[in-house]
Amino acid sequence: MRFLKPLAVSVVSIALVACHSMGPQTVPRDRFEYSQAIGDSWKNQMLLNIVKLRYADVPIFVDVGQIVAGYSLETTMTAGGVVSSQGAIQGNSATLGAQGKYTDRPTITYVPLTGGKFMQELLTPIPPASIFSAMQSGWPADALLWLGVASINGIRNLRVGPDGVEAPDPRFERVATLFREAQLSGVLGIRVRPSTKGPGAVIVAIRSAAASPEALADLQELRQLLGLRAGADEYALELGDVAANPDELAVQSRSLFNLLQTLSLRVEVPPEHVSEGRATAGLGEAPGRLRVARFYVANSVAKPADAAVAVRYRDRYFFIDDRDLYSKRAFAMIMMLFTLANVGPEGSMPVLTIPTN
Repeated sequence: MRFLKPLAVSVVSIALVACHSMGPQTVPRDRFEYSQAIGDSWKNQMLLNIVKLRYADVPIFVDVGQIVAGYSLETTMTAGGVVSSQGAIQGNSATLGAQGKYTDRPTITYVPLTGGKFMQELLTPIPPASIFSAMQSGWPADALLWLGVASINGIRNLRVGPDGVEAPDPRFERVATLFREAQLSGVLGIRVRPSTKGPGAVIVAIRSAAASPEALADLQELRQLLGLRAGADEYALELGDVAANPDELAVQSRSLFNLLQTLSLRVEVPPEHVSEGRATAGLGEAPGRLRVARFYVANSVAKPADAAVAVRYRDRYFFIDDRDLYSKRAFAMIMMLFTLANVGPEGSMPVLTIPTN
C-alpha cells in the first residue's frame, strides 16, 4: 500500500491539471490573430479588384460571415498495480498510463456579395453627408473630394466613362485645396438641422467670423468658384450635379464601382499588356495634380520585399509600397468609404450549432 500512495497522488495531480479551462487563455491570442487575418484578406481583396478592373475583369467580393473557434482537449489516464503476498513469485507491480488529444477546429463561413441589393449598393453614389462627416472627423478634405466626388456645383473631377478618361476641370483641384485649407483653419463645419420632412437637412457651415484674414480671402475665392452667395455662412448639402440656387452645395458623389474604376487607372501594368489589348490605358502623371491623387500600384515579377499590401494576378505581383504614404492613405480611405456605403451581405447570416467537448 505504501508503494501505491505516490502513484495515486500522481494520477490525481494529472487529473486536476486536465480539468483546467483552456478557453480564456485562447482569447487574447485568437482575437488578435483573427482580426489581423481578416484585415489583411480584406485589403488583398480590395487591391485585387482594383487591378482586375484595369484588365476589364469583373470584381468579386466575398465577406467573412462568422468565425467560430472550437477547441477540444481529451485526456485519458490509467493506473493499476498488484501487491502480492509475502514470498509470492510474481512480486509487486504498478502501471501508469496517460494519453492526450488536442483539437483546434475553427468554423469559418464565407458570404459572396452578390444579388440585386449588393449591385445597387455598388452602383449607388456615396451619400455626400457621409463624405462631409468624414471631413468633420478629421479626414483630409482634398483627398476625400478627389476620391469620392465626381463634381461639386458643376465643377467636374476626373471621370472614367465608356469613351475613356475625361480630364478634371482645373478649378476642381483648387476647390479641393481650398476646402482643405478651410478644414485646417477650423472654419469648415457640418451640422444637421432638425426638419419635419425627414431626419434633417445636412448643412455645411463656413464660420467666417472666426476666420483669419488669410482664411477669409480663401473663403471668398471658394465661394466665387462654387457660385455660392457671398457672406452666407451655411449652405444646404444636396446630391446633384448643379446647384439649384446660390445657397446650395450640390455634390455629385461617385459610386463605389466608379471609385474603383478611377483608381484602377493608377495601376502600373506591363506596356505589352496595353499594346496587346489585355489592359486599358492608364492615367499618367500630370503637372499640378493634387498630392493626394498620387495613388500608385506597382508591379513586379518577383514577390516584393517591402509591400504594405500585395496580390498575385496574371503571374505578376501588384503591390503598394510600404514607403508610399500617399498611396497607403488613399487606400485606407477607400476601405472607409466602403464602410460608409454600408456594403455588406444581403439577408440574415447563417446560424451555426457547434458541439462543445
